[in-house]
Amino acid sequence: MIIITAILIGLVLIVVFTSILKYNTFLSIFVVTLLIALLTMPLQDVVPTILTGFGNTMKSIGLIIIFGIILGLILDKTHATKSIAHAILRLTGKKNAGIAIHTTGFITGIPIFCDSGFIVLQGINKSLIESTGKPMAFMASVLAAGLYSVHCLIPPHPGATAAAGIMSANIGQLILVGLPVAAISSLAGFLWVRFITRKDLTVPPIVNPDKRIQDEAVELPSAFRSFLPIIVPVLLLSGRSVLLLFAPEDESYLLKIVSFLGEPIIALMIGILLAISLYKKVNSRELNELFDLSIEKAGAILAIVAAGGIFGTVIKATGIGEVAGVYLASTGLGLFVPFLIAAFLKTAQGSSTVAVMTSASIISPMLASLNLSSDNGIILATLAMGAGSMFISHSNDAFFWVVTKFSDLEIKSTLRVWTTTTAVMGIFAITAIWVFSLFLK
Repeated sequence: MIIITAILIGLVLIVVFTSILKYNTFLSIFVVTLLIALLTMPLQDVVPTILTGFGNTMKSIGLIIIFGIILGLILDKTHATKSIAHAILRLTGKKNAGIAIHTTGFITGIPIFCDSGFIVLQGINKSLIESTGKPMAFMASVLAAGLYSVHCLIPPHPGATAAAGIMSANIGQLILVGLPVAAISSLAGFLWVRFITRKDLTVPPIVNPDKRIQDEAVELPSAFRSFLPIIVPVLLLSGRSVLLLFAPEDESYLLKIVSFLGEPIIALMIGILLAISLYKKVNSRELNELFDLSIEKAGAILAIVAAGGIFGTVIKATGIGEVAGVYLASTGLGLFVPFLIAAFLKTAQGSSTVAVMTSASIISPMLASLNLSSDNGIILATLAMGAGSMFISHSNDAFFWVVTKFSDLEIKSTLRVWTTTTAVMGIFAITAIWVFSLFLK
């Protein structure tokens, strides 16, 4: 009973410290974890358990997060994201500018974090709005939905990557199954935004015929080369998982090469090299500055992820997982247990990353009791937490304010359109995962 009480109080404290008191997230999680460890474990085991949690987390996902940030920044600096946006718009036409910017958000959101991706693409989005006259609430929200769907579900984003490390999930398989889930969630978000802004869309547009979406001051790289740094790593990661799934005993030299190239850090390094090739002239000083900025950005994220890993290790060491798992298994909720825990944490404290990491720490020891301990079960449980971490983005979520401020929207407009969209996306994501679970045993 002491263990259960300590963990419940710890969860409440994390929400209070990070959301209400606005304390530093890393220190908040670490201090709460230390208190739980002191109350539930022998004193001599506290520090070794904390160090084990930190080391295991960094070993499994540290480099992936660093390389993912480097890749995203290079795609931004080389204007590859703009090239992708223009290529998609050429296929869809201005009439379908909404689906064009939405699809751009989805594709470029695979390596780029949703907040920075939104800031990068919002300039193009505003140009599209001036060219087509479509309302800002519609265009901003469909862009955000495309970015948000992959941010919550797919590595190398920190929440999904951290959860994969805590749950010992295969990252390639997670991407392979997660991409269609993200696509379904993303499409549901797009359709909901179009529905809820339907009255705005019927207002005759005010179009500036002289506005051009092309950035005349910048010569963009080709669409083909811009897509490569995103598509190649995804194909390598997914291809490795497929080959290992269908030929697990094959010891051929070809499979060893494919397996090596499909390792997450190798696949992302290949993506980085392809992205660097987008520079017309490689400037070592500029690249060094970009690498320094990437590592600087990664530091804060890695600290939070490490705290989540420590929290998970301490939770496992208390043995609460088995006890809670037996109880939750009796409810028959299965995959909905990780979804509901993540949804509660996301809505309460705002960060999708913290929500999915904390949920993974709680769920990992319960997997056997929830009948989710198989390889596919672990993938589905990890995705279920990602779906929960979408639900719901409101005033305590940094991304909510990015969408609001960079789009010059009123708060009530963002709450009406964007917040309801995240609820719809989370529901459709967990529904898709549940349907997939009927076929993936």
